[in-house]
Amino acid sequence: MLTSLVTNLTFEDYLNYDDGSGFPYELVDGRLELMNPPTIQHFLIVDFVDTAFKAEIKRLDLPWLTFREAGVRTGRNKSRLSDLCVVTQEQARELINVSAVFESPQLIIVEVISPDSIKRDYRYKRSEYAAVEVPEYWIVDPLEKKISVLLLEEGLYEETVYTDNQKIISRTFGEIAISYAGRNAIAIEQVLAVGNLG
Repeated sequence: MLTSLVTNLTFEDYLNYDDGSGFPYELVDGRLELMNPPTIQHFLIVDFVDTAFKAEIKRLDLPWLTFREAGVRTGRNKSRLSDLCVVTQEQARELINVSAVFESPQLIIVEVISPDSIKRDYRYKRSEYAAVEVPEYWIVDPLEKKISVLLLEEGLYEETVYTDNQKIISRTFGEIAISYAGRNAIAIEQVLAVGNLG
């Protein structure tokens, strides 16, 4: 991750910022931080989880949508880009013709760990997402071969770590695990294997 020279931006400045490069930035305490391009492994994992979420939304006939790389305002002059999020249609409707930076908490946020994002995803985003009351936060970590599901309880995240072939349970999608390909759950091995073109 590279840090831009642009500093002292307000949240409103950030929403309108365009340096013509097309590169994605996060806003951290008024400072732009340039995000490194994702790896193929990263893209494959995000696509797998996105497909599973969409299938469950369709199966349950929920008025929800998934978005990749949407923004979430996490402070006065802070805005993060999530790898994947689930929002209500109403939340999406509010941003239909403006920058896709949500100021209300998404239903789920998923981040996929890369070598340059370990501290950001495990520490900073964890505390920032809890502060803005995102009820469920997934950290998919192909480096450590685990998935952490964090559920908001009284302002703090309670963490469950899934490894090996454990089935991942999502509170947001109800009492059953997320369906995938006609099964009743996704196992962590499936999520991580897809990132290796397995």
